[in-house]
Amino acid sequence: MLNVAVVRFPGSNCDFDALRAAELVGTNAYFAWHRDASLRGADIVLLPGGFSYGDYLRSGAIARFSPVMQAVQRHAAEGGPVLGICNGFQILCEAHLLPGALLRNAGLSFVSKPVDVVVERTDTVFTSAYAPGSRLRLPVAHGDGRFVAAADTLRMLEAEGRVVLRYVAATESSPFQPNPNGSANHIAGICNAAGTVVGIMPHPERIAEGVLGPPDGLGFFRSLAAWRPRASTLNVPSR
Repeated sequence: MLNVAVVRFPGSNCDFDALRAAELVGTNAYFAWHRDASLRGADIVLLPGGFSYGDYLRSGAIARFSPVMQAVQRHAAEGGPVLGICNGFQILCEAHLLPGALLRNAGLSFVSKPVDVVVERTDTVFTSAYAPGSRLRLPVAHGDGRFVAAADTLRMLEAEGRVVLRYVAATESSPFQPNPNGSANHIAGICNAAGTVVGIMPHPERIAEGVLGPPDGLGFFRSLAAWRPRASTLNVPSR
């Protein structure tokens, strides 16, 4: 059974949702506190959404220096999968585990609504359950979701196929605002070159059960449950 650590920071508010979604697909999910120095044998790490440290300096900027992030960075450097959702995506960028940054929404207002996105890369640890070009309806809830990067970084992300999710283009028919935050190139999620570190702004954990509507987000968790580490045996975390 895979061990999934859901990291909690002061201000995290989607931690239980992420834990529940990871448990739904049969993993051993447990919380790791921001002061922890160890991930306790985690195979996969989830950085959930919320407002880490109140986002008082800059979204994710303070959480990047939490003791647990040293363990997360070591985990990622060793090829361990990490998924950052919303505030977790912001933290991954602040920690330089992903390029670019997340800034205030173009409309300077908090956006909370469903959005339509297209899955553009399906060979990551977290998107393998989807078919290329799958169109998903996922909720967003953020005030700082506008992805920006230098022109050469954007070209690199596009050339290397590192855009994981993209908001449905404005030219397509959609009942929802196609780009809720003004992100460059309509980018809603990116990954590292190996596809092991992924950051996305929409919240798949909030739409992972049928009781909430079509479970478009469940594929992210089915994907992580299907991943297998290189080691032949799995660790069991200490409680």
